[in-house]
Amino acid sequence: MHPRLHAETQPEKPALVMAATVEPVTYAELEARANRGAHALRGLGLGNGDALAIACDNRLEFFDIYWAAQRAGLILVMLSARLKTDEIAYIVNDSGAKMVLISDAMAETARDVVSNRAAMPGLAQIVSIGAVDDLPDWTALSAKQPETPITDEQIGGRMVYSSGTTGRPKGLKFASATGSPVQTNLTAAMFGKHYNFAADTVYLSPAPLYHSAPMGMTSAMQSIGATAVVMDKFDPEEFLKAIERHKVTAVMVVPTMFIRLLGLPDEVRNRYDLSSLKTVIHAAAPCPVPVKHAMIDWLGPVIEEFYAGSEGNGHVMISSAEWLARPGSVGRAVVGQLHICDDDGNELPVGETGTIYFGGGKPINYHNDPAKSASACNPKYPDWTTMGDVGHVDSEGYLFLSDRKDFMIISGGVNIYPQEVENLLITHPAIADAAVFGVPNAAFGEEVKAVIQLKDWSDASDALATELIAYCNARLADVKCPRSIDFERELPRAETGKLYKKELKARYWPAG
Repeated sequence: MHPRLHAETQPEKPALVMAATVEPVTYAELEARANRGAHALRGLGLGNGDALAIACDNRLEFFDIYWAAQRAGLILVMLSARLKTDEIAYIVNDSGAKMVLISDAMAETARDVVSNRAAMPGLAQIVSIGAVDDLPDWTALSAKQPETPITDEQIGGRMVYSSGTTGRPKGLKFASATGSPVQTNLTAAMFGKHYNFAADTVYLSPAPLYHSAPMGMTSAMQSIGATAVVMDKFDPEEFLKAIERHKVTAVMVVPTMFIRLLGLPDEVRNRYDLSSLKTVIHAAAPCPVPVKHAMIDWLGPVIEEFYAGSEGNGHVMISSAEWLARPGSVGRAVVGQLHICDDDGNELPVGETGTIYFGGGKPINYHNDPAKSASACNPKYPDWTTMGDVGHVDSEGYLFLSDRKDFMIISGGVNIYPQEVENLLITHPAIADAAVFGVPNAAFGEEVKAVIQLKDWSDASDALATELIAYCNARLADVKCPRSIDFERELPRAETGKLYKKELKARYWPAG
């Protein structure tokens, strides 16, 4: 389970294909590029255990750097390509990164990081990927290096930061093992077992690689000798083209991609041969029931779902067949045991809604934040940990999500879960996206607010807002329904589908 082994046994097999160029990188080439990268990192002064930050768009060099760090004993800290300089500085300082690599697609950010270098006192090197002014250029530096392994190889690790939807980003370090970098890839082992991934898999990744799951899955594919096809960015029709062109057998997406795919005209959706698809995995955000029904109707029972987090404390999976029997469930636990608890930590009976905890999984340890780490533990059973989500389980152990605890609205003492309202609103034919949250109400503490992204901005009107409120009132208890609706041209979402609800909500609450 390592690309080096496949470079020896199947050197000419494509390890990586950038969907836009179609030109493959073979396993032999990936091995050579990773070794050159490891030599370059050593030449830049990085040793075993050091942290290396990278802010990069989807491109070949991302994999060179990933596999170079993995065999040079480095902790690779992956930064969103959308971050601003103060956000980069926070993560660089918090992670202790000694070097930051920034893509030339982020040239202005790179220049700003250089200008604000004093805010990152531990940062020894700033290197560009592609030419940016007079910064050292990774491409040129690595091209000069030997293609043989470095002499002091050591397995490295990764570090990821949350998107900060409820505060400053939280760091999670995937601790390195010891010894040779050629070791079993745990992600490949788990997903290979559940989804039958093997060397004949052709996997399409449409999401930004700096997120944990996309890089985790593509690197897992290269660990098992499969072929990873990577899109520069998601576009619904280009996605379908890539499946047909490369005879893709497996993909992983987020629900917002489903919505955009379903929004294509029928003649476009029917234009492409998708018969090679065996597995379509979705995760990272809740999927409205009608959307998932529509995807299964279109592609067949190949839709798989999992619920998990970067914390790694638990993992839940569900197949199409299971989901069709229990619409809305995210499945049963395959890692850790599910416990639903009240605010005091007491386990609740089957069917009751509470905080979701996992027992028997690994502990949660947020980097440099012992208070946050402690808050993830159940007050009565400290080895049960939570990612902050709320839900219930049925009599067969299937989990149903309600929402994040942080987003729950309390109106007149009634708990309201915005996800339920959002899932209803998205079924209205005029709506492209919806965000629901609480806003101040003098009598009840909070009331329900909806902010809507329309398919056609010209439809925005007071009359449509009134229609949407009535649409909810006809289908939900009145306490759950929006009291007011605003329209936005586009809602702020991460590429993972995660909604930046905090910044929307902040507009409606008084400062302090």
